[in-house]
Amino acid sequence: MPHLTLEYTRNLRDLDAKALLWSLNAALLASGQFEEPDIKARAVPLDDYVAGTQAPLERAFVHIRLAILSGRTAAVKQGLSEQLMAVLQAGASWPAGLEVQLSVEVQDIDRPSYSKMNLGAPAGARLV
Repeated sequence: MPHLTLEYTRNLRDLDAKALLWSLNAALLASGQFEEPDIKARAVPLDDYVAGTQAPLERAFVHIRLAILSGRTAAVKQGLSEQLMAVLQAGASWPAGLEVQLSVEVQDIDRPSYSKMNLGAPAGARLV
């Protein structure tokens, strides 16, 4: 935790998803809310998508879903959303002639039902 999922439409051909993930992880670490080894991010390119009712090549989108353990205030979640949006806006060049929608959502993970185990950690395995 946290788990960051970056979804983007495949028509954003020049999007360097891996570089963007590194920048997003750095922003999460800089927030002071998370420990470095706990930040996990992945990118999911979307081949099949529809944005509105127009032809898909005229529109694109990038959506970040950040899942964090419950208990943080609305202000903290809003701050995380704003930080990630700033990285997203600055982290790529967006193609001219293509309407690109950027969005970020922060979701709570139910703390009592979340399980995590670190295997091979220096101090051995621990259940969090």
